[in-house]
Amino acid sequence: MEVPINYLAVLAAGVSNMILGYLWYGPLFGKQWIAWSGMNQQSLDAAKTKGVAKSYILMFVGALVMAYVLSHVIVFGSAYTQTTGISAGVSSAVWSWLGFIAPVTLGSVLWDNKPWKLWILNNAYNLVALVLMGIILSLWL
Repeated sequence: MEVPINYLAVLAAGVSNMILGYLWYGPLFGKQWIAWSGMNQQSLDAAKTKGVAKSYILMFVGALVMAYVLSHVIVFGSAYTQTTGISAGVSSAVWSWLGFIAPVTLGSVLWDNKPWKLWILNNAYNLVALVLMGIILSLWL
């Protein structure tokens, strides 16, 4: 059985992830993220002088991989739950976040001594990003 992956939808979902990240960690919650992650403006400026193009490229590749895998999860989940459309995309995204991202990222609080506020901020971003991707992918399947 061939899985019907729409590569244009994967690309759109990847781009949406990058736009959301820019907004989330910039104008929306940038100041909180800087404070809670232990950074300051000097460390951000130092990172910018080193060049961030490589980091953005790698993040975009990661977003494309996540969108590609989520598209498979939506196909499999749709067959299992007998759902289609946006509900299939949203439920696949939420279950993926709950089962994989939320538990794995707990280590940042439990072992790296990062604040819970940062965990919530980062995980809320991941949840919103996955749901947005799920909607895009499910509409284009």
